[in-house]
Amino acid sequence: MKRIGLAAIVAASVLTAPAFAQDVLTIGVRSEAVSMDPHWTQLSADLQVQEHIFEKLVNLDTSSQTEPGLAVSWEAIDDETWEFRLRQGVTWHDGTPFTADDVIYTFDRLRGGISGAPASPAFQLDKGSKTWEMVDDHTLLVRTEGPYPNVPEDLAMLPIMARHAAEGREFSVDFNSGLAAIGTGPFMFEEFSPGNRVSLTANPNWWGGDPGWDRVVFRPVSQDSARLAALLNGDVDIIDYPPTVDLPRIESDANFTLSTTPSDRLIYMMPAYRHVEEFVRDNDGNVMTPNPLRDWRVRKALSLSIDRDAIRDRIMGGAAEPTRNIVPPGFFGHVDALEADAYDPDQARELLELAGYADGFQMTVHGPNDRYINDARILEAIAQMWSRIGIQTEVDTMPRNIFFSDLIRGGADTFPGFDSPKFSMSLTGWGTVAGDATYTVSGVLESYNAATGGGNGNFGRYANPAVDALSIRAKQTIDRDARLALLTEATTIGMDDYAFIPLHFQVNVWAMRSGLEHEARTNERTLAWEITRTDD
Repeated sequence: MKRIGLAAIVAASVLTAPAFAQDVLTIGVRSEAVSMDPHWTQLSADLQVQEHIFEKLVNLDTSSQTEPGLAVSWEAIDDETWEFRLRQGVTWHDGTPFTADDVIYTFDRLRGGISGAPASPAFQLDKGSKTWEMVDDHTLLVRTEGPYPNVPEDLAMLPIMARHAAEGREFSVDFNSGLAAIGTGPFMFEEFSPGNRVSLTANPNWWGGDPGWDRVVFRPVSQDSARLAALLNGDVDIIDYPPTVDLPRIESDANFTLSTTPSDRLIYMMPAYRHVEEFVRDNDGNVMTPNPLRDWRVRKALSLSIDRDAIRDRIMGGAAEPTRNIVPPGFFGHVDALEADAYDPDQARELLELAGYADGFQMTVHGPNDRYINDARILEAIAQMWSRIGIQTEVDTMPRNIFFSDLIRGGADTFPGFDSPKFSMSLTGWGTVAGDATYTVSGVLESYNAATGGGNGNFGRYANPAVDALSIRAKQTIDRDARLALLTEATTIGMDDYAFIPLHFQVNVWAMRSGLEHEARTNERTLAWEITRTDD
């Protein structure tokens, strides 16, 4: 396909694009929202639209640190009880007052189960075995079974619903029609047209003041080049995930500007730890016993043979920060001492020889081709790097819905608690949206345990009793300094063991017309009230 130059598109846009309206913001997004029911999925595309309508007790700032939302304050009044003071004077979009009864209804709805929901956030209530009690219209108690420090962060994941608007409504359907999509947020539901747009109008009675735009339109444009063209042609005002190859040219054009920040999303390679792995074979094609990925020297060799700087510069257009950490700088639990492995293929070969694999072996690696920035290209590059040290590596990429089903569940006859993840080595990602390493240590490093929720993202089935003990203690430690020490130790053990192989944190990038200013968020959300005009 012939590539159209940026300058030519810009020149055409100057002639054809109308000036954007004073009060309407049009956002071009890579992924389309599928539901307006905030308890229906956990997809980022859904959440960023829903957050305009529905609010939570606890908000997350642009760096994913907790701040007041519908709750103005909270405190642990003893080791097992948290008190939340709710914001007074807040009304739902239809004018009905917001009270603690709505919070009780929301938590009860989640605990009761959302029939048909593919990924409800209800598990946030199960962590710590939470129960709740309404004290008065603006005071709520949340109790846990034993000390549990992350109650505020957990509640930052739970959008609050209006009892009078949602009770008795049909799950998801009545929200998509707007019938039940009544929140307290800065914008109100106007229209949801699947495949076309979601439109919202400003809430004139929002407790936070003027949200800055009379109307907001989310337009899904899945293809990166088409989304960029929509911006350049004036069809949208701002886009997420601009093509990394075009970033230098966009940045140098005075008609457009970029907004960037390090992401909370870690991209990494996940090895599998079963004694025998289907996609790891000797050079004659025979299944190997034991699986060489169980040897930490092999995993370290794989890490040392990855040129992360080359991936950052040649594939990601600079929009990546190489790492050996599990959360980005500024997050609670970031370990400064963990620095990204330098590219050292010679040492990698020495480690393979010490581990007894001087002649290498064969491996097939898997990953999505439509989920993370340049995911398939990254996987192809890593396969070439691993092949250079004697591990003959083939790549199998697929659409994300197929990949994640196989990564998480494995066979069609599996079910939670008895899943059998399919792949032997895969590229995947993890976002620590609450700004706290507790979620990553517990989710990815801790051993898989369906009953407790531990290791819910540990699809390689890594298991280390020392890490497990530290993670469990951290989840029961209220004192922040003591908890930080536990998380630091667990992270250091896991990364020194190469439990998984970190590649980089994505750098979140937005491109927009000049005259707009945007507060970039680590959690990748595009929120309209954080986009302002500078040319008024």
